[in-house]
Amino acid sequence: MSAAAAIHLDLTAPPIVAKIAQRMLILGIVSAVISIAVAFLAPNGGQEFYRAYLLSFMDWLGVALGSMAILMIRHLTGGGWGMVIRRILGAAMRTLPLLAILFIPVILGMHHLYIWDRPLDQVADKHLREHLESLTKTYLTPGGFIYRAIFYFAVWNVLSFLLSKWSKETDHPGSPDHTERFKAIAGPGLILYGFTISFAAIDWVMSIDPSWISTIFGLIILIGEVISAMCFAVVVERILVDYKPMSEMLKPDFVHDHGKWMLAFIMVWAYFSFSQWLIIWAGNLPAEITFYLKRLSNGWGWVGLFLVLFHFAIPFVILLSRPFKRNIRKLVWLAVWLMIMRYVDLFWIIEPNFSKSFAVTVADIVVPFAIGGLWLAYFFHNLGSLPLLPAYDPQAVEVLESPHHASASPA
Repeated sequence: MSAAAAIHLDLTAPPIVAKIAQRMLILGIVSAVISIAVAFLAPNGGQEFYRAYLLSFMDWLGVALGSMAILMIRHLTGGGWGMVIRRILGAAMRTLPLLAILFIPVILGMHHLYIWDRPLDQVADKHLREHLESLTKTYLTPGGFIYRAIFYFAVWNVLSFLLSKWSKETDHPGSPDHTERFKAIAGPGLILYGFTISFAAIDWVMSIDPSWISTIFGLIILIGEVISAMCFAVVVERILVDYKPMSEMLKPDFVHDHGKWMLAFIMVWAYFSFSQWLIIWAGNLPAEITFYLKRLSNGWGWVGLFLVLFHFAIPFVILLSRPFKRNIRKLVWLAVWLMIMRYVDLFWIIEPNFSKSFAVTVADIVVPFAIGGLWLAYFFHNLGSLPLLPAYDPQAVEVLESPHHASASPA
């Protein structure tokens, strides 16, 4: 039984988790002070700060929501690959209350970010002004923006609460088998996640430029989130694999599965991204091509090419290697790189709405460390608050009673 195996294996998170949480908190606070100084002191600092803030917020939100999505996929499919990182995914998911608070600056900066929150007489383009006259009466209103955001975070936090509550119960002897409960919430939860993140992507990102539309845009944001979440889980398990109990639980087969998920996700990302381009190119409608007109000139086209090569083509080739996918000490470097590429992808999506030519501001560099430092501090606090494995969950047997607790790197 898994319970019997748990008696002989201390599943408590190693002390390094608390140390990292402290360091990340310091990093977050220092970076936040610098970010606020940039917002108030730099020329045009207000707009630079808010657009960098939205970019960074979407990046770290993606890790939390993507983790919740992968966790629900694992509850539906089972497998040791998901059980060994289940508490990592859960700790990331439980940062959603913090992210709800961190969304407040986006609301405060609506006037800087969204043209539809400004007086229509400031809009020079006649056709866009007429388009906004309709949208600002029905959908794109400040009140609607805030109420929908409250709804999105409410749905995400309820899902997180239920998944976390039942998971915590499996840390104690005699806990009930919640497998069917997890499946019952995971199925509808994935559908809710898909709908809510799609509308959130429309509200928070696509509406920056209301002159264009894309029906697949929400899916592009969604797949980007699960890529960053799986890569983040690989990074954390690499940190923990040098310490017990992860060193005794993480097998090369599990790492191999994580690498295969990374490969699958970047393939889907490439498919969705190409599909959006193909549909817009085939339609050849002025209302839609503005997205690519901005992003294929003035230096932005090189960023797009960089993403094609380093977010898909090269990682795709590397991940075809079976030995590479089975070695956590190699796979982690690609995982870190793909997380950076996720930020570049969001940068390419968001920044051209504000800058005609490619440019990187101080805020674009500092604000991600501010939000990320605070988020990581909370994440590692969550990770250290529970055992690294729900030992009394019946499905934990695949991790706890493996024939041998092998190292995650090949011999």
